[in-house]
Amino acid sequence: MQRRTGRLRAAAAAALLALGATLVAPPPLAAAAPNSPTLDSARAGGAPAHDYCQGQCADILPPGATGNATLMQILGNKLFGTHPPHSTDQLAPYGALAGGYQNLTDGTLTDFFNDASFGVPQDQVGDVTAPRGDVTITRDKKTGVPHIKGTTRYGTEFGAGYAAGQDRLWLMDLFRHIGRGELTSFAGGAPANQGLEQQFFPQAPYTEQDLQKQVEAIRDHKGARGRQAMADAQAYVDGINAYREQSKNGRYFPGEYVLTGHIDAVTNAGEIAPFKLTDLIALASVVGGLFGNGGGGEVNSALALLSAQHKYGVRKGTEVWESFRERNDPEAVKTLHDGQRFPYAVKPAKAKGTALPDPGSVTPEPLVFDRTGAATAKGGKAPQDPVPAPKKYRKLQGLFKDGVLPEGSFNPTQHRGMSNALLVSGKHTASGHPVAVFGPQTGYFAPQLLMLQEIQGPGISARGASFAGVGMYVQLGRGQDYAWSATSAGQDITDTYAVDLCNPDGSKPTKDSTSYRYHGACIPMEKLERTNSWKPTIADPTAAGSYRMRVYRTKWGTVTHRATIKGRPVAYTALRSTYRHEADSIIGFQMLNDPSYVRGAATFKKAAQHIGYAFNWFYADSRDIAYYNSGLNPVRNPDVDPALPIAADPAYAWKGYDPATNTTDYTPPAQHPQSVDQDYYVSWNNKQAEDYDSAGFGNGTVHRANLLDDRVRALTKEGGVTRASLTRAMAEAAVTDLRGEDVLPEMLRVLRSKPIGDPALQTAVQQLEAWRKDGAQRHETTPGSHTYAHSDAVRLMDAWWPRMIVATFEPGLGGDLYQALTSNLAIDESPSAGHGPTGAHAGSAFQYGWWSYADKDLRSVLGEQVKGPLAERYCGNGKLSACRDTLLDTLRQAAAQTAEQVYPGDDNCKAGDQWCADAIIHRAVGGLTHATISWQNRPTYQQVVEFPAHR
Repeated sequence: MQRRTGRLRAAAAAALLALGATLVAPPPLAAAAPNSPTLDSARAGGAPAHDYCQGQCADILPPGATGNATLMQILGNKLFGTHPPHSTDQLAPYGALAGGYQNLTDGTLTDFFNDASFGVPQDQVGDVTAPRGDVTITRDKKTGVPHIKGTTRYGTEFGAGYAAGQDRLWLMDLFRHIGRGELTSFAGGAPANQGLEQQFFPQAPYTEQDLQKQVEAIRDHKGARGRQAMADAQAYVDGINAYREQSKNGRYFPGEYVLTGHIDAVTNAGEIAPFKLTDLIALASVVGGLFGNGGGGEVNSALALLSAQHKYGVRKGTEVWESFRERNDPEAVKTLHDGQRFPYAVKPAKAKGTALPDPGSVTPEPLVFDRTGAATAKGGKAPQDPVPAPKKYRKLQGLFKDGVLPEGSFNPTQHRGMSNALLVSGKHTASGHPVAVFGPQTGYFAPQLLMLQEIQGPGISARGASFAGVGMYVQLGRGQDYAWSATSAGQDITDTYAVDLCNPDGSKPTKDSTSYRYHGACIPMEKLERTNSWKPTIADPTAAGSYRMRVYRTKWGTVTHRATIKGRPVAYTALRSTYRHEADSIIGFQMLNDPSYVRGAATFKKAAQHIGYAFNWFYADSRDIAYYNSGLNPVRNPDVDPALPIAADPAYAWKGYDPATNTTDYTPPAQHPQSVDQDYYVSWNNKQAEDYDSAGFGNGTVHRANLLDDRVRALTKEGGVTRASLTRAMAEAAVTDLRGEDVLPEMLRVLRSKPIGDPALQTAVQQLEAWRKDGAQRHETTPGSHTYAHSDAVRLMDAWWPRMIVATFEPGLGGDLYQALTSNLAIDESPSAGHGPTGAHAGSAFQYGWWSYADKDLRSVLGEQVKGPLAERYCGNGKLSACRDTLLDTLRQAAAQTAEQVYPGDDNCKAGDQWCADAIIHRAVGGLTHATISWQNRPTYQQVVEFPAHR
């Protein structure tokens, strides 16, 4: 194998040299003279003096600022493990926090985070670029982060676009094609690419006219700020295109364009298509669908209800279903714990218009048709043999056997509902000023979906992170004397309607009919299609293939399922309030970047009110902390139950709903959860407030937010909180096994209710007890050892939990109901669970699982008081001795599992490697790959801030 690898490297290197050094010339840099007016005497980049953080703001975003790589740099990475400058230099300090947080002090924070002050110190100035006379992009030597300073508004935004092109041109191109459902035609037909576009196209199936209308709506109907936003967006696009043209002409464009066949490396023939404003809408639809959506899933919820009613009868079955739904669990951790109530999407006393399907009648709406060639692989037919790439490239194909996007590299379902926030009021800090540690958990990719930047210009003053391609403003970061961040909120802004089907000729409709009843008329569904085809490339030698995707759109949303209701054929549709409004939130981000607008907590909340996506927004300055939940929350008929499908009847429609514009009446700002100066706030995608439904299963007594809440509550009670102590609380939660901290104690109490006679089981229990006593953490014995402390206990828990859940619940629920409930909420999401919602090596863990159900059930069996218990007792049929037998039997099974069985290995890890099974691997969405780091469950981009002063 080693000899073969050596031959491959030699052949690839020879092929690389044949392509010519002109392919990889670095981009030209315009270095400013020492006395240039673009360089401030104190800090470079023209940074304004108004930085009130005084060195107490820090941030981090792995793997690095640079996300583009020439073909030579990509091949160097594949062959020799080298990396372009600044493409990976934030990865090591980020990864080191998992082993170094215990001794963290305010003075050592910069060992793990960047200095997030405005500007660049003179002795740290690296590259300086002046793409126009009215803007300068200064990059620091340490991280290469772009600091954009403009003297005009247009120039500032042009510079932001130019810097985005420098750092993320390939990624932005990928995502504008993902947003249009055209990834395979652009990047090849690899299975990962097919899966990705098939995930996104049904969420936002737009025509070009749809995209253009969204641009015009912001420009023409959002007042002066809307006009300014579109002018800023156009300048941003102009900057991207300027870099695009220069990199193409100068032959330093991203090498993926060669690998995917868009540009010939030798002749330079080919094109990088110009960017346009509608591309930003397509990009925004991807970002919003990933992180700012909420609701939906009502069909699966209905199937679980029907299954419960079938087993228990209607009354008891509904009670059982409600107890698993946990709509308003009294034990759930809440971001607002001060007694405030914000009723939204609540269950009515007697629901009307509920549209449950006939049992066994539901079928998902098909998406893919007319597969040919390599595309038939998923359809059960053998793919054609790969077609050879051009001869000059064949020696390179072995380096890209998995394509530019390897299988499983990106799955949009992995990232719904992530990110965390910890904020403490100045009343409880050592300095008397608020402290915040917060950021979005957007997954780990190479290059990263977010990019760091500082933007300073007329009406804009901010540093932080923006999603690549929509970075005309900082979306999460800091201003002159304040900082803000967000977590995915997930409240219900998507409803499912049951639309009656019909045939225009009056014949009897079937489930396959493509017309529907609307206000008494039979009208055709709108058919939206994409036909994608591809040819083999260097990076993807998959045989040529094609297929067609089709989505039907109605005035009640897009069709997701078909069924019958009392024998009558219907289509179930998903109606999302942010559909056709993907970029409207640009107004809120513009306000957050405007130092003349945000002056304190009150104006921060007003800015957040202009963001339509479902997010929890957090704010800190030198005086206050604040919270606001954003989103286009539709005003519903109070008699409908939004947790279940609703009849498509005007009586049950959103109030004021206009299908032509997808607008409706929205709940006023006062009805959104919000607060200023609560003693502390925590959020990890948990329940916002009492009576505020988060649109899904899993907000019960045990939630990963408990890992934050318990620690921050204790810190606040003790007082004297510092940036370091709050970061330590976050970092400790990030390496803690939620099951071990919050459910294992009940499991052990059940086991210890009688003496354990089996010596092997006694040893296993003692190992678990020692692990729990030591914090139930998953961390290395010493940094870099790649061996876990309490490794046997961790292995036991990973093997035991799924067996224990099945044995506890399935006998009582029955197989059908158990499966229906697991389709709404997976039973486990440990870091090593590649089958879980986030997939393997994704960092994020313990958001989705049956920990609340197990906790409530075990406490009930133990005879403890449980608020909001399950409707039935399941473990051992509610008997302690029988429950103990269940736990012992499943623990015995778990103890018999070898490490190789618990951690079976994958393309990245050998079987039995526990550390590697958990570890974070940056998923390639381009040609570069990066080093593996130890698991930690924390935001991808993270800020640590404490402002000592205010304007």
